[in-house]
Amino acid sequence: MVGHLTREQILQQHAFTQGLAESQIARLASLAAEATFAADEVILLEGRRSRYFYLVLTGSVGVELRTPTFTLSVQVLGAGDAFGWSALLDQQDTLFQVRARERTTTLRVAGRDLAELCQSDTALGAQFLLRTLRMVAGRVKATEARLAEMCGVRITGR
Repeated sequence: MVGHLTREQILQQHAFTQGLAESQIARLASLAAEATFAADEVILLEGRRSRYFYLVLTGSVGVELRTPTFTLSVQVLGAGDAFGWSALLDQQDTLFQVRARERTTTLRVAGRDLAELCQSDTALGAQFLLRTLRMVAGRVKATEARLAEMCGVRITGR
């Protein structure tokens, strides 16, 4: 584990899961495993099935929009951020590529296991849904900002 913290302690402190009940943290921790990625390693490939939901512990990743001719950096995520929300949905391919920008450590949970946990613990499911919606909204906002920047449009605060 990162430092000498347990998975439960990490989840209690992580921005995405902070504030969940101890019992919910314990159930999530039982499903989580540490995964480390090297600099420039592709973690999620756009258009493929994502199998895991990730919580970034150390390092950073870039969320990228890939086309046949170029790759556009949409957002940089660091410790306290999460990605891989499409793993929670059946038959949903990833929309973005995610690449480690440096050596990055995550906790990851299999999407199928996480979806089952959220269905069996509806209070946790509701919390996870709200937190995931905030994450998706942030991704949309970051994409909009990058595309506007490319088109020379200035987006003022909302």
